[in-house]
Amino acid sequence: MNNELNEEFVQKLSERKNEPKWMTEFRLTSYQKFCELDNPSFGPTLKIDFNKIKYYKGNFKSPSCNWEGVHKNARETFQKLGVIDAEKKYLDGVTNQYESEVVYHSSSNENIIFTSTDEALKKYPELFQKYFNNLVKFDENKYTALNGALWSGGSFIYVPPHTKVDRPLQSYFRIDTKNLGQFERTIIIVDHDSELHYIEGCTAKNYSTTSLHAGVVEIYVGKNSKCKYSTIQNWSKDVYNLVTKRAIVEENGYMEWIDGNIGSGVTMKYPSCILKGDNSVGNSISIAYAKEGQYLDAGAKMIHLGKNTRSNILSKSLSEDGGISNYRGTVKIASNATNSYSKVKCDTIILDKKSKSNTYPKNIVLNNSSILEHEATISKINEEKLFYLMSKGLSEKAAKDLFVLGFISDFKKSLPMEYAVELNRLLKE
Repeated sequence: MNNELNEEFVQKLSERKNEPKWMTEFRLTSYQKFCELDNPSFGPTLKIDFNKIKYYKGNFKSPSCNWEGVHKNARETFQKLGVIDAEKKYLDGVTNQYESEVVYHSSSNENIIFTSTDEALKKYPELFQKYFNNLVKFDENKYTALNGALWSGGSFIYVPPHTKVDRPLQSYFRIDTKNLGQFERTIIIVDHDSELHYIEGCTAKNYSTTSLHAGVVEIYVGKNSKCKYSTIQNWSKDVYNLVTKRAIVEENGYMEWIDGNIGSGVTMKYPSCILKGDNSVGNSISIAYAKEGQYLDAGAKMIHLGKNTRSNILSKSLSEDGGISNYRGTVKIASNATNSYSKVKCDTIILDKKSKSNTYPKNIVLNNSSILEHEATISKINEEKLFYLMSKGLSEKAAKDLFVLGFISDFKKSLPMEYAVELNRLLKE
């Protein structure tokens, strides 16, 4: 399939996927909007040559429910990443995407719908159409439009009322091809009085050429329900990571984003909560660790619409070896969101003189009964503490590692144990 991006390519992609007419039309409309829109006017400069990106790589097959049915290269990759072992030990279900398609899917929980987004379009068309493009609109920015035109893969989850998923569900996204664009679409619905923990992992091989990840995530948290979304992205430095993630939370609902950004050359990611229902709660805990050649522009957004709503944003940023790590976030408490409360805490450590870190908060309170607190600290590594650790026999690198791990301890506590161990390894590398 020719990968040149044009209307013909978009139409053929939809035809090869055997999609209904409305989806083909949606893709074409999204492509037209992509052509019209400019890159974001804030954050890092995006120098993407769209003529060099490969926009699809896959075989249009349904995912296998058995690892023996997965192509050897993909199977061995996921084995090395520890994904196959993790499924056996502590997960209720997994979806693994390799390049543009989900290649493996399995779930041991028969009380929920958990499948690839492509399969959900075929098997649950009414449910799919009700939630697709409802929370993140295709025309919000250039990259939501690109996702709308080219989306492929991702997870679709429906947790019915009064259902608690005891063990996490996981999706893992892998890019192994030069210049590939990956455009998964994830939709999660946690119906009323239910609970879910979803884990996402992302990696790519290192190349000297640009790859693009432009995913979209839409999450619906019902009345009295809870959803936790944990992710650590460890894309290689040649990946542009430009994603839009948003949740809407109904009455007494709770949404938590646990967001780790270690890899990618450029990241623009701001997980959001729309606190629609009264007494709903949004929480975001994130880290961004930028090293040489990395520009990580990340944060969170909390939009308070319901009464007595609560939100908390805790952002930990580190920069080293000339990296740039920024916090960019928005909190808006609407006029009708009376007696609401939000706290934003941004902590940054700059580990050398070459690196940079900035904070770009946007805080708006439109009623007199609500409270918004914002606190930010930027500091360099404590030389006295570093000297003390080295005096106990640690090397400078080991002392720095210990300091960094202590700094992000709040984030680590929020991760499943296996992910916390993996995070330690990634940071030391």
